[in-house]
Amino acid sequence: MSTTTLQSSASADEVPTDAKPGRRPRRRGENSLAGTITSHSILTVASLVALFPIGWLVYLSLGPDKDDYLHPGRIFGKMTLDNYSFVLQHTPFFDWLWSTLVVSLGTTFIGVLVAATTGYAVSRMRFPGYRKFMWVLLVTQMFPVAVLMVPMYEILSELQLIDNYFGLILVYCSTAVPYCAWLLKGYFDTIPFEIDEAGRVDGLSPFGTFARLILPLAKPGLAVAAFYSFITAFGEVAFASTFMLSDTKYTFAVGLQSFVSEHDAQRNLMAATAVLVAIPVSAFFYLVQKNLVAGLTAGGTKG
Repeated sequence: MSTTTLQSSASADEVPTDAKPGRRPRRRGENSLAGTITSHSILTVASLVALFPIGWLVYLSLGPDKDDYLHPGRIFGKMTLDNYSFVLQHTPFFDWLWSTLVVSLGTTFIGVLVAATTGYAVSRMRFPGYRKFMWVLLVTQMFPVAVLMVPMYEILSELQLIDNYFGLILVYCSTAVPYCAWLLKGYFDTIPFEIDEAGRVDGLSPFGTFARLILPLAKPGLAVAAFYSFITAFGEVAFASTFMLSDTKYTFAVGLQSFVSEHDAQRNLMAATAVLVAIPVSAFFYLVQKNLVAGLTAGGTKG
């Protein structure tokens, strides 16, 4: 018998000292039982912390009296849907809904369109001052709302766009477009330039290449930009309360203020309205959620 055979037999008979019979060896990357329990416990606690304010708001909306929030334990025995009935039947809720959807969807469409073309142009074209142009967009985000309010009001007044949906949409686009342009520029940088060259070889114009080849590949980035633009217009209060004068043209954020008077606040109606307001945002989030994670991560790989 050779020396090699003896060594092989000896190594085969060796048993690791840390191995125990009946226990499956843990694979690389596999968490232990204690690690799994710990991670699931942390995620469960984090989920409860995130869901508690929503559940508490729904619970308060079921209280019939405006002062029930002071004694929340009493709500359980007298839950009712009267608050929702009152908001839907005795307030201009559907006017607020229409105004909010017009402004939010208009801001989303115009903002994403302008931001996408801007981000693509800066990503692919090297025109004089393109870097300074992007920095100018970034600098516009540094000014507070109070500073912009007066000049914007004067501009809209000259254009006769006060108390006009389109005027408010333009105001919101001035906030959403700079951020979305930076976001989409970073996302377009991750798309290979060879795709543009292939489109030109096939006879497509620059806009045709952008519309037919680049935009379908940029759906995750567009979803993030659309969600940001929608949320920006949906929950904003200062501009909406200043530039929209008619009660029927108030957005949800401004309409909620109608439940707050000089002496008290109808918190039960505010809670019910807030729950109803969350439904359109949840629906929009459901439509774009598939692309949100990919768009948020891919957009930051290059700048």
